[in-house]
Amino acid sequence: MPEDIKTLNGKEEFPGVTRVPVDGVIDLHSFKPCDVSSIVAEYISACRKQGIFEIRIIHGKGQGVLRDTVRKRLAGMPEVKSFGNSEESGGGWGATVVDLVK
Repeated sequence: MPEDIKTLNGKEEFPGVTRVPVDGVIDLHSFKPCDVSSIVAEYISACRKQGIFEIRIIHGKGQGVLRDTVRKRLAGMPEVKSFGNSEESGGGWGATVVDLVK
């Protein structure tokens, strides 16, 4: 268990909380659609604090609902320099690559 997860009586203190490594790639498949906008904003903030300015957000292809939610959020964030589809090898239109302001 990672050191940043506190335990209580040998169990996770916050069961059901999804821990996301801050490494420049986030996969949104495990999150509720209603939480995606705030998760994207929090992840971008965490990446910037870690000195990561190029990220990839995996939202899947499907009907494009998550992609639209992600891109609407990104469009309103001053810390986002640009964003667009990932290269085909990185998921194509099922992932969005983001360049952040340094």
